[in-house]
Amino acid sequence: MAIGGATLPFYRKTVLPNGLRVVTEEMAHVRSVAVGVWVGAGSRHEPPEQAGISHFIEHMLFKGTETRTARDIAEAIDALGGNVNAFTAKECTCYYARVLDEHFVPALDLLADLVLRPRFDAGEMEKEKNVICEEIMMYEDSPEDLVHDVFAQSVWPDHALGRAIQGTLDAVRGLGRDDVRAYYERFYAPANMVVAVAGHVGHDRAVEEVARRFGGRGGAAPEVSALPPRAASRRMYREKDIEQVHICLGGEGVPLSDERVYALHLLSNLIGGGSSSRLFQEIREERGLAYSVYAFHNAYRDAGLAGVYLAASPAAARQSLELALAELERVQTRGVDEAELHRNKEQVKAGMLLALEGTGSRMNHLGKSELLKGFVLKPEEVIARLEGVTVDDVQRLAREIWDVGRLGLAAVGPAGVDLAI
Repeated sequence: MAIGGATLPFYRKTVLPNGLRVVTEEMAHVRSVAVGVWVGAGSRHEPPEQAGISHFIEHMLFKGTETRTARDIAEAIDALGGNVNAFTAKECTCYYARVLDEHFVPALDLLADLVLRPRFDAGEMEKEKNVICEEIMMYEDSPEDLVHDVFAQSVWPDHALGRAIQGTLDAVRGLGRDDVRAYYERFYAPANMVVAVAGHVGHDRAVEEVARRFGGRGGAAPEVSALPPRAASRRMYREKDIEQVHICLGGEGVPLSDERVYALHLLSNLIGGGSSSRLFQEIREERGLAYSVYAFHNAYRDAGLAGVYLAASPAAARQSLELALAELERVQTRGVDEAELHRNKEQVKAGMLLALEGTGSRMNHLGKSELLKGFVLKPEEVIARLEGVTVDDVQRLAREIWDVGRLGLAAVGPAGVDLAI
C-alpha cells in the first residue's frame, strides 16, 4: 500500500529456536541502522521490596561484563560514533544503538555483551546504588515529572503499575547481589526478548548476526502475574516548596490491545495535543492562566491512564482545574464535530509519519509492538484505524474514561492550595 505515492517498507520477523524474536525493517535509502534489545522486564514485574530493580539492572549492565570493564564499555560506545543507551519502562527495558550501517556488527557485539554477560561486580553495585539514589532525589525536584508518578499511584495505589520506575531509596539501597542475579536470570531469557533492527541492513543478514550472538543462550520466558490493576481514583496532594501547582486530572484509559486506543489518540489530541487544542486555547490563550497544559495517555498490556496536565500559580490553580474539568465534561455532553475530528486526524497522522522517518523511531515501533503486543502494525494499518474513528466513538470514549465520579486527581505544589472540585 502506498501513502503519498511512496510504497512503505515492510516488516519481517524470524523466531530463533531458543524463542528470541528478531523483527526488522530494511530502509535502503539511509546510511544508518538502529538496533535494540528489548527485554520483558519492567517496574510492573517487581515485588514491592525490590521496587527499582529493573532500572538498577539497566544501569549495572553498563558497569562491566565478563570481557569489558565499565571504562572499556564507555570507550567502545565512543568508538562507534553513534548513540548507545538504554531505558527502563513499566513493562520493558531496552538497550539500543543507532550507528552508521558499517558499524552494525560492532554495535550488536557490544549490546550482546552487555545483555548476555554482565558481571554485577559488588563494588560497582554499591557505587551505582548511590548514583540511582541521587537520580531518585533529582526526580523529586522535578515536579512536572513527579506529579505523573503521584497520579499513577492515586489511580492504582495497590498495583505495581502505580509505582515509580526508579523505585524507592530504601528498596534500591537494600538490593543484594543475589537479588539482582536472580531477577536477571529470571527475566533476561531469549524467549522474553526481542531484537529489533531498522535501517540499512537486510533481514537475513540481521538474523544471521543476531543468531550468532544470542542463539546459544537458552531459558524459558518467566511466568508473571497477569492481574490487571483496579482503579481507586483517589485525590493526592504532595506538598513541595515550589512556585507553581502541578496537576494531573484523569483516570483509567485503555490498554494497548484495545481498538479504542485510536479514538483515545484523537481524543487526547483534540483536548490538549497542540496550540489549537481545547485546553490550550481556553486556559492559556483565552485566560492566560497557565503556560503548560496538555493531555496525555499511557497504554500498557492490560490497562491505561488518560488525563490532562497543567501547571499554574497557586492563585490560578483551582480556576484552571475547574476549566479543565468543564472541558472534559463538554466533550462528553456535546461531543465533537466532523471538522474538528478531521483536523485532529490529520495532525495525528502527520505526527506519526514524521516521527517514523528516522531509524531510531522505526526500531522503537518494531521492538515495543512485538514485545508487548506480539505483532507489528504497518503505518498504513494504523492510519486506517485512525481514519475509521467516528465522532460517536470519541464522545462515547470520553464518557467512559472521564466520568466525573471516577476521576483521580494528583497535585504537587506549595502548602495551603485549595483544589476541592
